[in-house]
Amino acid sequence: MHDLDHGSPAPRGHRAPRRSGRRATAAALAALTAGAGLLTAPTTAGASTPGSKTVTATLFEWSYASVAKECTNFLGPKGYGYVEVSPPQEQIQGSQWWTSYQPVSYKLAGRLGDATAFSNMVSACHAAGVKVVADAVINHMSAGSGTGTGGTTYTKYNYPGYYQDQDFHSCRSNISNYADRSNVQNCELSGLADLNTGSDYVRSTIAAYLNSLIAKGVDGFRVDAAKHIAAADLAAIKAKLTNPGIYWVQEVIYASGEAVQPGEYTGTGDVDAFMGAYDLKRIFSSEKLAYLSNWNDSWGAGYLPSANSRTFTDNWDTERNGSTLNYKYGNTYTLANVYLLAWPYGSPNVYSGYEFTDIDAGPPNGGTVTACYQNGWKCQHEWRQIANMVAFRNAVNGTAVTNWWSNGNNAIAFGRGSKGYVAINHESGPITQTFQTSLPAGSYCDVQHGDPSSGGGCSGPRYTVAANGTFTATVGAGDAVALYVGAGN
Repeated sequence: MHDLDHGSPAPRGHRAPRRSGRRATAAALAALTAGAGLLTAPTTAGASTPGSKTVTATLFEWSYASVAKECTNFLGPKGYGYVEVSPPQEQIQGSQWWTSYQPVSYKLAGRLGDATAFSNMVSACHAAGVKVVADAVINHMSAGSGTGTGGTTYTKYNYPGYYQDQDFHSCRSNISNYADRSNVQNCELSGLADLNTGSDYVRSTIAAYLNSLIAKGVDGFRVDAAKHIAAADLAAIKAKLTNPGIYWVQEVIYASGEAVQPGEYTGTGDVDAFMGAYDLKRIFSSEKLAYLSNWNDSWGAGYLPSANSRTFTDNWDTERNGSTLNYKYGNTYTLANVYLLAWPYGSPNVYSGYEFTDIDAGPPNGGTVTACYQNGWKCQHEWRQIANMVAFRNAVNGTAVTNWWSNGNNAIAFGRGSKGYVAINHESGPITQTFQTSLPAGSYCDVQHGDPSSGGGCSGPRYTVAANGTFTATVGAGDAVALYVGAGN
């Protein structure tokens, strides 16, 4: 297990949360661990999400049939630009969620659906205006032997039709030293057979898999365990794709003093912003929201420029290992997501998972979601206070922060140019304030408490912005108010 403290940028001297790795086999599948030391400025622009719909919803371990329905019924109508789906390749058998991260072939034969279900999902999502990002597990194969979910018989270093012993790195021991680049990128992550991605055959085989997904309409990839693959190897794999400019986001977990740095990977695409998630937990749970007036890459180590960063509050690893907030934090979690979506840093990823007590437990009902909030499905992406901020973000796209206000503690508010305004109260009691905005005068739907409808309707409270741009509101404890042009006016 890998566990380091992280220095934090604002204010200096505090410590960010500790974190451990992802569980693996019955013992443990280490959290596609961490890494990087001090960053250097990227020399190549990243592939940040194009267009005005920059928000991703990650529907963790949802079946593809369930994702298809959700694209049609919710993600599309609410303005989500992307849906990230769990790995589609054939995997080891087992009920635990982490079996999805032990491939045994590149056939689309995982527990969440077959090739037909996957294709149908992509088509449904595209029809709803939602692009599809597939989680690509290409660093490694499995940790043992057996028969996969699609019937493939395999051993740890032999996968018929794909790989044999010579296609894996010669280091056959676990990663033990995160200060040693070769150890991190050539040895085994918690016993998982590590592919030799320096081999042209291996690169071509991986690219053929990714190209098969592109042929089914996939719009992008989330590269699992990217920091365990040399950046040059990933660039070589991406160059073999039928669409070498495809959206590409990489899991490179930051930790102080490590050999492999997130900034090394911006030549091929975006990087998941783990340090940002750690800092959001620290600030929302134990410090002051007033510190968030300049949250961006100026915060230093572990951060990348906005165009290279996919921001988030939690994912399936971090919600389980305690390094970030998760659904168990109640309104603290909700407000962190509201801030994430309102603030112009990175391309936000809204995580949506399921309740757990056993951190190994796989998805309820085998991944089939018959309805949100049943069978343990949390559906955070549907929570009104989070979901309505997606349209807020789309509406304010391209605007800067204006009219920052704080009470010096845990109540903050800010505008996004003349397009939107949000107030967030994480105090223990309500606050009443006259807020100065740059909004045009008019009546606005508070999308934190109501849903706007066409023709200027609103199912909840409204606020009137005066000719001088002010409005007065009482914001409850652990609550927020959000207004934007086009919602209820």
